[in-house]
Amino acid sequence: MMQAYQVSAPGTARLVSLPEHAPGPGQIGVRIAACGLNFADLLMIKGTYQDTPPLPFVPGLEVAGWVTSVGANVTELELGMRVAIFGGQGGLAQYGVFDAARAVQLPDAMGFSEAAGFQIAYGTSLLALDHCARLQPGETLLVTGAAGGVGLTAVEIGKKMGARVIAHARGAEKLAVAKAAGADVLVEASDDLRSVVKELGGADVVYETIGGDVWTAAFRATNPGGRLLPIGFAGGDVPHIPANHLLVKNLTVIGLYFGGLLKSHPEVVQNALAKLFGWFADGSIRPHVSHEIPLDQVADALELLRSRKSTGKVVITMAGDAAP
Repeated sequence: MMQAYQVSAPGTARLVSLPEHAPGPGQIGVRIAACGLNFADLLMIKGTYQDTPPLPFVPGLEVAGWVTSVGANVTELELGMRVAIFGGQGGLAQYGVFDAARAVQLPDAMGFSEAAGFQIAYGTSLLALDHCARLQPGETLLVTGAAGGVGLTAVEIGKKMGARVIAHARGAEKLAVAKAAGADVLVEASDDLRSVVKELGGADVVYETIGGDVWTAAFRATNPGGRLLPIGFAGGDVPHIPANHLLVKNLTVIGLYFGGLLKSHPEVVQNALAKLFGWFADGSIRPHVSHEIPLDQVADALELLRSRKSTGKVVITMAGDAAP
């Protein structure tokens, strides 16, 4: 038996004991050491996420741990191997069964907490800025929610790609975190975002994680020919996009869902992750984990996301995470 945080009805979740399952063909069993939390987990628990599994289910999109068993037809993974996996669910547990094709072997220098919060945040930002928006050196990138799980990685990657990065966040502490990640200009969330960005020459690419009024202000501060990426809606309001304004300013709005792209174009995601692991290995990027919280306090950890009191990633660690 194992401990898992199970959702039994929309908005209802608790720690329960569940049986461990053996992997089937093409699958691996993983002793989970850490699970990275994402805003999508909150939406899944509420039942409002676009890809919520059938009830009952265990949330937790991405994990890191050890391979403890392999199913038939699995040839590239071995027992004891350290891996990270974007499984889409099942991460908030001590053990999980996942498709072997989703597993990525970890560099020796990468710890489990770093690995558990790596794929979605960094993968989303690199795919958004490079594959989707084609961010160019010298362009101005505006990142909202710039100290959050994905926003902070967008600051870091945007700077590495040669952009001038404007970071928008709430409070001196969060702005300091964004500055440490490479932001060139800091904008307090209480300021008039549109006016400040316009005075700075406008934004060529917008990486927007908040929604609502923040999206509207960022949209209006985008330069003609600019590209906007609606990455998330942490503020709670999904924006409406006036198509006539897209025409007048020749703007492009680009959608990106990491899990969807992994299903439709896995090679694109795999190439991006390979580049990111290479950047980690050479010290170009450094994951920021603000909280490591044990599984029995997962409700408190989720509240950190809900109240937007964390910076970077919040990671759940499992009891007894010594190597099996």
